[in-house]
Amino acid sequence: MIKLKNTEQVGRIRESCRLLAAMFQAIRPMVVEGITTLELDAWAEDFIRKAGGKPAFKGYMGFPRTLCISINEEVIHGIPKDRRVRTGDLVSVDCGIDLKGYFSDMAITLPVGPVTETENLLLTATRASLDSAVQAIRHGGRVRDVAQAVSEVIKPHRFGIVHQYCGHGVGFSQHEEPQVPNAPSLGPNPRFVAGMVLAVEPMINLGKAEVRVLSDEWTVVTVDKKKSAHFEHTVAVWEDRTEILTLTD
Repeated sequence: MIKLKNTEQVGRIRESCRLLAAMFQAIRPMVVEGITTLELDAWAEDFIRKAGGKPAFKGYMGFPRTLCISINEEVIHGIPKDRRVRTGDLVSVDCGIDLKGYFSDMAITLPVGPVTETENLLLTATRASLDSAVQAIRHGGRVRDVAQAVSEVIKPHRFGIVHQYCGHGVGFSQHEEPQVPNAPSLGPNPRFVAGMVLAVEPMINLGKAEVRVLSDEWTVVTVDKKKSAHFEHTVAVWEDRTEILTLTD
């Protein structure tokens, strides 16, 4: 069941999203060679709690940390630990905040020091696919418009579009209906309508699209061990526009 939000409720979700965007703005310069993913996680939890929020991921279905930090071939759901970030890494950071019962979700992928030209292209294309996906979401359109928009950006580069995982509704909880696939799908294709709040999140691989889950039952990795990128915004659908909520301004 898709849960629509009224103007006041979207306003509360926007507050959560702006806090999350501020957290990402602050954590960006911290993702450098030598820092551990556990140190980043501890900082993020402290930031969120001091601002009056709760880490939305911590404890959700048993996930043990505040951030999902996925490095290189790790696509999503990486568990922070004592692993140190190294030059040349692609570091994906995914986080959500529960601010007085209203939920936000956002992700970015950061290069650490110099990376290859192809890896820079992966980052640029994945960000562009997110922008295109957001533009494709409009009142009266359909969920499959997102997959079409992502595919049009990514296919010329022959990167893999992850299809086992996708975007989703968000706002009253971490994950809601509808699912928002990034790759063409034969699944449900509901219309976008005013009042929807969605987490839109292309996950793009340098190589094949296929992924698998590691023995920790959380970390998703590429089957060919090639690097991956992940960008995500939370957006609200209005009758006349689609608003990106996870912005600092």
